[in-house]
Amino acid sequence: MKRMCSRMAAAALAVCTATAGAAQSPETLTLQRLQYEAVRPKSILELQPFRQEIEADDPVSGQALRFVSLNPAVDAWFLLETRPEADARAQTWHIENPDPAAQSVAFEGGASPALIVTANGRQTRCTPWADGSAALVAARKSGLAYAPLCGGALYLRNRVSGARTDLEATAEFLRDNIWGGESIVRFVRDTFFRDSQIETGEALATGGPDGPGGGPAPMIARSAPDKRPVVPTLLDIALDGAEPGRMALGQWYPVSGLPGIFASAFQPREIAPEVLDGPGKTNRLDSIEARATGYLVAFDLGRFDIGFAMGTDHPALGWSSRPPASIRPRGMPGPDGVNSPDPLVLLGMVNPTIAHRAVASFAGGFKRQHGAFKFGDMAGFNLGHHYGFIEKGTILSKLQPGLSTLFGLSDGSVIMKTWQETDNALLPRIVFARQNGVPLLETDPATGRGIPGDRVTKWGPGNWSGSAEAELRTLRAGACMASAAGRKYLIYGYFSTATPSAMARTFQAYGCSYAMLLDMNALEHTYLALYVPRGGRVHVAHMVPGMALIEKKVGGGTILPRFIGFADNRDLFYVTRKEDAQ
Repeated sequence: MKRMCSRMAAAALAVCTATAGAAQSPETLTLQRLQYEAVRPKSILELQPFRQEIEADDPVSGQALRFVSLNPAVDAWFLLETRPEADARAQTWHIENPDPAAQSVAFEGGASPALIVTANGRQTRCTPWADGSAALVAARKSGLAYAPLCGGALYLRNRVSGARTDLEATAEFLRDNIWGGESIVRFVRDTFFRDSQIETGEALATGGPDGPGGGPAPMIARSAPDKRPVVPTLLDIALDGAEPGRMALGQWYPVSGLPGIFASAFQPREIAPEVLDGPGKTNRLDSIEARATGYLVAFDLGRFDIGFAMGTDHPALGWSSRPPASIRPRGMPGPDGVNSPDPLVLLGMVNPTIAHRAVASFAGGFKRQHGAFKFGDMAGFNLGHHYGFIEKGTILSKLQPGLSTLFGLSDGSVIMKTWQETDNALLPRIVFARQNGVPLLETDPATGRGIPGDRVTKWGPGNWSGSAEAELRTLRAGACMASAAGRKYLIYGYFSTATPSAMARTFQAYGCSYAMLLDMNALEHTYLALYVPRGGRVHVAHMVPGMALIEKKVGGGTILPRFIGFADNRDLFYVTRKEDAQ
């Protein structure tokens, strides 16, 4: 542990020394690292080992100011504390730099404190605390989730209610208010909703895409590329080279109007025997999941950036009820010493500045309630392995060794791997991270190919969820990484009904080097939408038609898409165009 802490502190010092402005001293970084590591109740600020704090008195407004950059290397989230009088109660404001790649933010102390926003070589001074914090108060009263500050260069994040479907609201009411509510939810789900979204279809013809497909490598299948079964599909996304409602299994089709994005349909029974019987242990496909149609959508990471945002409510920061109570240190409100993000504001949506570059969004992972282990060895140490998450460089729950992690660094790289203690050296540079269980596919170090994880067949030790009888087949979503022709892809997978074994073999058949589970059991949890330019407007296309019911509509039938047009209670990933995409 001491070696890990030293590596983390050294990495933090190297990064912070490289950022503009006064860096934290080694002594400060050491103190903050000890606060981060301490197993005790703490504030959300004490969970930020790389934060930079500056205090100043503004002689004009008469206010005492405290400015906290939560991670200077990421330069995205800040807390501003204003105190009009020495004995007055301080007010805290959560401020966001919406586009750190295009502009930087610094706090200038001294006799005339100000926020300095630098963009395109020009500096702009901003003092939103002037005139009794008039600009800050007006922004808070606006009711907007993202309220503009400093001429729109920055946003004040305001607390709002996140949307949820009737199904989610009912399930949460039962869990929170009825004794045995979790068991009731499981019974209803397993009895009435199991396989409720299954899609199947027999071959209408054989063939392949009409024209160059491009994208990742096609599925390794039983049939030749030009003799793939062509099946009826519900994919609600327009494709080049495919007739509406028909796709050849295992082939990639370009998404119409969105260069660099591709879609494919699959049925696990079409996977080649050398994959189904290949390296790694999985259960054999059952007759239902074998014929279930699913879809993959691939994003070329040379053209697109990936981001992550926490929902307004989920995943929460307190304890999951799944690990045994005996592992909880006395007095700890959650596994990281916190049970609330306050005074940080979590919004479950993309900020308006980068929303115009968004091409897709999809649902994240498990809620905190389900995001820890109840059975197996991982339930008994590391406080039950609660899944960790980071947004905008801010640690909201620590990343746990042994868990599948999708994360992005400040240099724009996107990585998916099983987190190790040595990876904590990357923490100063992590922009986002989301953990969700153990791997579906691990990377074979000898070949670089994906092989099924060693817990794919284990219901409890894998925390795969499913029915109380350990029946694993249900609606599921997952993601993987793949490379082809020198391009790297993030692939999102929608499985209309599948076990972890079927997911692993499907991702393996598509040449994925690593794969992980996301969420499951309902369309709102396996949601994906694409934003397709069409005739000067944007068309919202969904993985399957039922997902359109989650969106909101305003006058004239205009659609407000989830995660873009309104705040949501669940966490999300979003995909945006690179400014310099090739």
